[in-house]
Amino acid sequence: MAVKLRLKRMGAKQRPFYRIVAADSRSPRDGRFIETVGTYDPIKKPAVVTIDEEKVMKWLGNGAEPTDTVRSILRKEGLIAKFTESKKNTKKEGK
Repeated sequence: MAVKLRLKRMGAKQRPFYRIVAADSRSPRDGRFIETVGTYDPIKKPAVVTIDEEKVMKWLGNGAEPTDTVRSILRKEGLIAKFTESKKNTKKEGK
């Protein structure tokens, strides 16, 4: 099962609100998901992002692939850099 970190659209017409979820890549955009790891509200200025860092790191460590938009959000929050740094540290410890 290929897991992706992606956005699930919520909210009313013309008022989008997104949940960042871990979901099977074969499931529909707003369909079944495994776990909610954060939220993204693009309507507010500046956009409001809340992320459970522990859950995101767990899923990235298990091989989940973020979509382009989620990767951009995680990069702005500094989680992509933190994840790559933790991967480098575990490789160094293994030697």
